[in-house]
Amino acid sequence: MPAWTEDALVLAGALVAENGWRELRTGHVDVQELSDLLRSLPVHAPEARALPGFRSPDSVSRKVTDFVTNHPLYSGKVTRCGKPTLCMIEAFIKRETEMLQAAKAIEEGIASGELRHLKEQPDEVDDAGSTAIEGRLLVRRALARERDLRLRALKIKQARLMGGPLRCEVCDFDFAHTYGDLGDGYIEVHHVTPLHATGTRETKLAHLACLCANCHRMCHRSRPGESWRTPAALREHMGKFLPATAHQAASASAS
Repeated sequence: MPAWTEDALVLAGALVAENGWRELRTGHVDVQELSDLLRSLPVHAPEARALPGFRSPDSVSRKVTDFVTNHPLYSGKVTRCGKPTLCMIEAFIKRETEMLQAAKAIEEGIASGELRHLKEQPDEVDDAGSTAIEGRLLVRRALARERDLRLRALKIKQARLMGGPLRCEVCDFDFAHTYGDLGDGYIEVHHVTPLHATGTRETKLAHLACLCANCHRMCHRSRPGESWRTPAALREHMGKFLPATAHQAASASAS
């Protein structure tokens, strides 16, 4: 049976959190509905989704029990589950509001059909083989939109009209300065706030940031309890490790 994806774990975690971290049995209507939704997620091959036990109400109820019994405040017997589930529990404990927003975005994206037709994106899996904690489909949607050639061109044009060099808004890296004419005009474009947090809206240039490839990757990179960071948050994080003068120069150029 295919392993639970992060999208599915986000939805299961939301069900548990909204139920006050109490168990839900197989016959509960919310378990039945989640089972139907998980079986429709476009992240497994059709033959996997056709398996009789694939994300059945029984399997959903068992996963709910994993969430409940592995919560730090649970006093009964703990069920065994894998690290992805434990990481998702930690994420919901630390950032419940954000994780519930992510679950809602997945549900709405599936209902509208938007998430059903997205192609895999080259950067949606990090170097540890994990996707961002808010769900693979949402990461895929974000990366697909960041590759929108029209938006990218407009954002770069806006940056160049300001008169300065085209630099990363986090670390000040200038492709043209490093690579000459090969790097002239090149920069990557990133949504400042993840699409699951902003909800469905028209993307404006103010919602985008120009980043070098490294900082773009670090904004998307996941780790337990943390799935994304804004360019400002990444600058602050870098300030803990860079010499003060270098960090001040990077911050000044991005302001």
